[in-house]
Amino acid sequence: MKGIVFTEFLEMVDDSFGYETTEAIIKKADLPSGGVYTGIGTYSHSEMIALVKGLSAETHVKVQVLVQTFGEHMLGRFVDLFPDFFSTVPDVLSFLENVDGYIHGEVRKLYPNATLPEIATRRLDDGQFELIYKSPRHLGDFAEGLIAGAIRHFGEPFAVQRTDLPNEGQRQCVKFMLAPRP
Repeated sequence: MKGIVFTEFLEMVDDSFGYETTEAIIKKADLPSGGVYTGIGTYSHSEMIALVKGLSAETHVKVQVLVQTFGEHMLGRFVDLFPDFFSTVPDVLSFLENVDGYIHGEVRKLYPNATLPEIATRRLDDGQFELIYKSPRHLGDFAEGLIAGAIRHFGEPFAVQRTDLPNEGQRQCVKFMLAPRP
C-alpha cells in the first residue's frame, strides 16, 4: 500500500483526535515500519489494518465508520493533490466512470506494481448508476467514503445504497447503487 495512504491517515487522526491519539495507536500497533512513512514508500496493508483497529479501540468508533470517514477525507485530499482528475469531468457520475480507466491508468504509470481495485460502472435506464468494487484488500468501506466524498465535492443530490456481494476468491465485491434524490 502506498505511503501517501498512511501519511494522510495519520494526518486525519492528528486533526480529528489529536497528536496524542496518533502516537498511542502507533505505539500499541507495534508496526514493522515503526509508524514512519513516506508518501512514495510502499508498506504492508496489514499495518493500515493495525492502525485502524487501534484507532477504533482508542476512540470507540467502529472500524467501518473510521474507514468510511477516511475515504471521504482522501477524496478531499485527492481534489487538492490531483485537481485535473476533477476539473476535466462535469459531474460525479462522469468522475466515477473515469476511476478505473483513466485515474487508475495514471496511477499504474507512476506505480506499476500497485494493487488497485477493479471498478466497473454502468448507467441504468431509470437514471440510476451502478458501481461494482472488487479488491483483495477488502476496502469497500473506503470506497464508500470516496463515493460519498465525490458526491459532496460535485454537489449533486445522490442517495447511495450498498450491497455486499459474495466474495470472488480473495476479492471483496461490493455493489453501490447511486440514485438521484428528488
